[in-house]
Amino acid sequence: MKYYILLMFMMCLSLSANAQIDNKRKSIVIPAVESKKDSADISPLTPSKPIENKNFGLNTPRVSPNLEFPKKEFSMFPEEQFGNPGELYEKRINKNIENLKLSPEEVEQRNGSTTDQFLGDFKSKAKFVNVIYRDHGYVDGDLIQVRINDDIIYPRVFLNGGYSGFKLDLKPGFNKIDFVALNQGDSGPNTAEFKVIDDNGFIVSHNQWNLATGVKATIIVVKE
Repeated sequence: MKYYILLMFMMCLSLSANAQIDNKRKSIVIPAVESKKDSADISPLTPSKPIENKNFGLNTPRVSPNLEFPKKEFSMFPEEQFGNPGELYEKRINKNIENLKLSPEEVEQRNGSTTDQFLGDFKSKAKFVNVIYRDHGYVDGDLIQVRINDDIIYPRVFLNGGYSGFKLDLKPGFNKIDFVALNQGDSGPNTAEFKVIDDNGFIVSHNQWNLATGVKATIIVVKE
């Protein structure tokens, strides 16, 4: 029995020694080598390019720090037309003050009649008459509409400095002619001079009007 135990002990020692020898043979030692640091092999850091915003296909705008903006102040009034915006209102106030010094008839003459004007009725045996008219004041863009017996014959007529007009064949009885002021031109009011001349060259009617916008002047030619 002692012999068996001794044998087993010797075998264990033998196996342990072999394991240590094998481990020493299989281990490989690699000596450490210091790397050479050469500054020439390292590229210096350079600033990267601006990052582009790829959202929705738009690039980030680049604004120059030296960008100069105009220092002119913003104005709602063109300098060529209004040196001082208060002048426009001053003229209106002065005009209103002047109107206070005038009689109602003079104010109406200056600013134009605001009520329809009846300029008379005239009898004639003529077959036709020529109706002519012109701007008797400053030609400033006055426009009128011509109606015959309430029918619109000429919807838009520009008044020049010279006479223009139309031929009207008279019907038995009343022939009503209306001149309607469509505007007051640039200076106001709507001013015109007109003549009604029969087929023999005689003047049936000759008069003037000063009308506000929308007001009409009326004459009636009665054919006997």
